Amino acid sequence: MENSAGLRTWLDGMNLDHPLVIAGPCSAETEEQVMQIAHDLKDTDVNYYRAGIWKPRTRPGNFEGVGSIGLKWLQRVKEETGLKTATEVANRAHVELALEHDIDLLWIGARSTVSPFIVQDIADALEGTDKVVLVKNPVNPDLALWLGGIERLYSKNIKNLGVIHRGFSSYEKSKYRNNPEWQLAIELQNKFPDLPLILDPSHITGNREMIFDVSQTALDLNYDGLMIETHCTPDKAWSDAAQQVTPESLKQIMKDLKIRKETDQEAEYNSKLTNFRAQIDVIDNSLVETLGKRMKISDEIGQLKKQRNVAVLQSKRWNEILGKMIMDGEEKGLSEEFILRIFKAIHQESINHQEKIVKS
Repeated sequence: MENSAGLRTWLDGMNLDHPLVIAGPCSAETEEQVMQIAHDLKDTDVNYYRAGIWKPRTRPGNFEGVGSIGLKWLQRVKEETGLKTATEVANRAHVELALEHDIDLLWIGARSTVSPFIVQDIADALEGTDKVVLVKNPVNPDLALWLGGIERLYSKNIKNLGVIHRGFSSYEKSKYRNNPEWQLAIELQNKFPDLPLILDPSHITGNREMIFDVSQTALDLNYDGLMIETHCTPDKAWSDAAQQVTPESLKQIMKDLKIRKETDQEAEYNSKLTNFRAQIDVIDNSLVETLGKRMKISDEIGQLKKQRNVAVLQSKRWNEILGKMIMDGEEKGLSEEFILRIFKAIHQESINHQEKIVKS
């Protein structure tokens, strides 16, 4: 599969003057709930109404979706509001039922993308379809696995494709439900700049209060759209209550987001500059997080040295680190002077942390 402008045909054909918006409840709960949210989203920027019909849950016993009856509710949504419909599919049976009920957009979830067997089964069932099919990133940060899902669909003559960035699981605690790992999505974007890229800030943040900021970052990085979970009474939702917003909140988010259009050379310059700066912000934030983790390890070393009555400064170890970093830096185009300044500062901060602990 190679990048081509044809990958954007389905999206460009919509002639939108705003990012693509996919919104609706995490789960279809009742027909009344589905219809109420749909009518509240009618005549807004929402292009596709999403609702989970089958819900893959980490552990059994939790609400796992209403099943195929919910597809009839989505049919009614389309009839009454004119909104196109979208849902997740995880196997051939889901695909067949979704197509039977004329669902417009199908997406493959993160847990399914992990398995090439599952993706291939879905691709076989969808062969030649003109429906839009989106692939969420796998649970683990594996770009090859993500692209492999797209390639399996593409090889089955499915042309209306795109990807959804919903973040990645991590064993480390974070302010995010799923760490964005922005750089991985940027790398995908660089490989396939015409493949529509959608952000799912609901699953990245797990917190409705963070959705706006993460969405703005995505738009600054030239993402093509957003998938935001929306519920009339989020706190009473049967699944993922904390990350869903009300329809009114969604309207305000879309109103407040800064959307940069390329209409002339100056606008194109500003758009590219904003994108580059957004990439730098992503990397800078990652650097700060990494340095914070490094200093926590320094604290642990300080505790160990205090227990064993060992001196804080270990000159031999420091010189070995510095020599290695200078060589690694040169390979990446970084001057020796720059590496020395950076790592001397890091080393001094590490000493400060350890001395504070040793003297306490």
